[in-house]
Amino acid sequence: MTDRPAGWKNMDDFAPGIATNRLPATYALAGTEVDLTFDDGSKTSLAFAGRYKVHADGGPAEPYEAVAMREDLFYVGRAHTERPREYTVTVLHTGTGRALRVVSVIAPEPVPGQPRVSQTFTPGVIEGREVTGEPPAPTRELIGRRALYRYSPEHLYEHVYLSSERYAWQCLAGAQRGHGDVDLAAAWKIADGLYVFTFREFRIPVAATWLYDWTALRTVGTFFGLSGEGEIHHSPGGAHIEPLGQVTYPAGEEPV
Repeated sequence: MTDRPAGWKNMDDFAPGIATNRLPATYALAGTEVDLTFDDGSKTSLAFAGRYKVHADGGPAEPYEAVAMREDLFYVGRAHTERPREYTVTVLHTGTGRALRVVSVIAPEPVPGQPRVSQTFTPGVIEGREVTGEPPAPTRELIGRRALYRYSPEHLYEHVYLSSERYAWQCLAGAQRGHGDVDLAAAWKIADGLYVFTFREFRIPVAATWLYDWTALRTVGTFFGLSGEGEIHHSPGGAHIEPLGQVTYPAGEEPV
């Protein structure tokens, strides 16, 4: 990107080791099929052929990774063989029968003033499951929170959730130490204490999708974008959350 300062790190510079504190992959979905209907009218059938391969709607085998945040809550990251510039995360909450799909797409060319990677969000339901509780929806519950995210002994970041559209970050330990920025972000509530949080960076072509368990103080997620050499990368990550505090705004003066 033209606005990247000299010395600014690329995704492949800071990603190594950032999955150290990530929860392990689960193979609980292997051999199962999950049918999903989304609010936009689309349907998806995911046949998990084994530990690492999934077939979507009878298509070719694609690599996936599933992580069980809780017994009934799965983070499923899926790369696309025929659409390599896309990456899909599907959060499956089998306890409520609900799902949320997040699709990240790398634009062919950069557009000034816009993140290179865009994201779309679509809630849905798991067919054959009893559907209970509220559907996944945008939330303001993270606004005002401040926390440390410890991805490994060498990776420590601070997040400040500024509004429904932006968050601030700075690196306290790791390859990006001393770097920080304010980027576009979105937060969706899955259930009490459970959130999907995403961000899209301006300075480098990368976005990330995270599943937060604010009760267990754990995260799992994936960075998706381009390396310094322009190659497509999807890098797993995960952290322990260490809350630092909460800002409360005067009534009528809250952020957007």
